Amino acid sequence: MMSNVLETCVVSKTYKVDSNIIKAVDEVSLSVAAGEFLALVGPSGSGKTTMLAMLAGLLTPSDGHIMLDGQNLGRMKEAQRSKFRRKKIGFTFQASNLVPYLSVLENVELMLKVNNMLDRHSRKKAIELLTQLGLGDRLNNLPSQLSGGQQQRVAIARALIHNPDIVLADEPTASLDTERAYQVVETFAGLIRHQKLAGIMVTHDLRMTRYVDKIIQMRDGKINQIITGSRAINEFAGAMN
Repeated sequence: MMSNVLETCVVSKTYKVDSNIIKAVDEVSLSVAAGEFLALVGPSGSGKTTMLAMLAGLLTPSDGHIMLDGQNLGRMKEAQRSKFRRKKIGFTFQASNLVPYLSVLENVELMLKVNNMLDRHSRKKAIELLTQLGLGDRLNNLPSQLSGGQQQRVAIARALIHNPDIVLADEPTASLDTERAYQVVETFAGLIRHQKLAGIMVTHDLRMTRYVDKIIQMRDGKINQIITGSRAINEFAGAMN
């Protein structure tokens, strides 16, 4: 049985707007195991982006708790949470957010430098990961010399290079055409399973859910539906074509 890397228990996030209380996330409980890839889907305003921000330790829950690697994110002080986040969590976003004046290899090594993990073995590790992602011949290129799909693969390498426990992806394919989007998510899913990481992807493109192990569909801040099993997931994703 796979062990859970991340668990949330009745997590809520509320905001006060004038005299009204808005529940962006309403008592959401979920878990992600090592080697498991989960998709958070739902219409705009459903709470999935707020939920991802709380899982990343960027927002603190109003109620409930989030446990990552046995640690309660909500009980940490900001400095402790920031350090914990750098070590334990990898991020990819809709925009690759690569440093434009650094090469592909240097962009990936930057994450190791931030985490004080840069040593004589790290360059070899970065080259091996980029080669695995099909970028072995692009190591010295600048981001501007890459296609959108290649830039997103560099961002994936940067998110994985420091061996995080969990990788969070926020709309990683929104700026890509369909073919490149499929390639990026398939590669991402393969690395998550191979390296036994936990992965969560927020996406509006429901076709991309064919590569995940579980779909959490949110609506009005709540979990509306949970879809598991390869047949049900393929049917869900296939209906979007």
